[in-house]
Amino acid sequence: MGATDGARTSATAVRWPGRAAGLALACHPGPVVAVTALACALAAGAGLSPARLALAGVAVLTGQLSVGWCNDAFDAGRDARAGRRGKPVADGVVPVRSVWAAAAVALVLCVPLSLACGVLAGMVHLAAVAAAWLYNLRLKATALSWVPYAIGFGALPAAVTLTLPGAPWPRWWTVAAGALLGFAAHLGDTLPDIEEDRAAGIRGLPHRLGSTGTRLLLPVPLLAATAVLVLGPPGPVDARSAAVLVLAGAAALLGPALGRWWHKAALAGAVTVAAADLALLLARGTALS
Repeated sequence: MGATDGARTSATAVRWPGRAAGLALACHPGPVVAVTALACALAAGAGLSPARLALAGVAVLTGQLSVGWCNDAFDAGRDARAGRRGKPVADGVVPVRSVWAAAAVALVLCVPLSLACGVLAGMVHLAAVAAAWLYNLRLKATALSWVPYAIGFGALPAAVTLTLPGAPWPRWWTVAAGALLGFAAHLGDTLPDIEEDRAAGIRGLPHRLGSTGTRLLLPVPLLAATAVLVLGPPGPVDARSAAVLVLAGAAALLGPALGRWWHKAALAGAVTVAAADLALLLARGTALS
């Protein structure tokens, strides 16, 4: 092998690991892992068998991968024009066509995996994935940017319970709380990047409200979600549920209040409330349906 061939081989060896890492980062691994873990936790709490839990988890994972890759591929040009760094596609680390291909493969895999959980469960999950794609392709830059988040999070309890034997529908309060947490997740996730997003031409609901308006609004859906989970189920409110409500109220209000000094404080508060709400749901287990 000549010197030229050796240099070409070396360059290829460097290029492909870099592309693989770029492709992994382009899927938005944080949200992918978080949503998949949330779905698996709900499935485990609802009593799914290990095999059904694994199937549901892989179905959610492929859906989330497709959404993340679609997001970065679609926004690549806008991100590059705005000079946003840390985006593998916009930075040229991985070609746009490769990310689109990965999104397409993940979406194709998601369809049979979702339907294998049950026709109704699969249709609910695929509707949530479709809403997320609609967010990427159209609604992200509109005042309706929050709608896909509300649909996606609200659909999770249904996708889980419909996978159970007999395909029972979820309790109304689990769906309502999920939708409210989805709305809050959109506000909290967008808040740290509002100015950067505006420079890239994105005008979703949080960008129209501005940083201050979004910070002030964020506690409302967080507190509402927790109140629905605590007050929605029949029967008196027990001490554990009351404690979660108090904790959620403190975290929801403290996060935005600290936002002036730590730009991710509101998001941290939202995550704390979501974790407390999830713990409350898991403690009830099969009461989801």
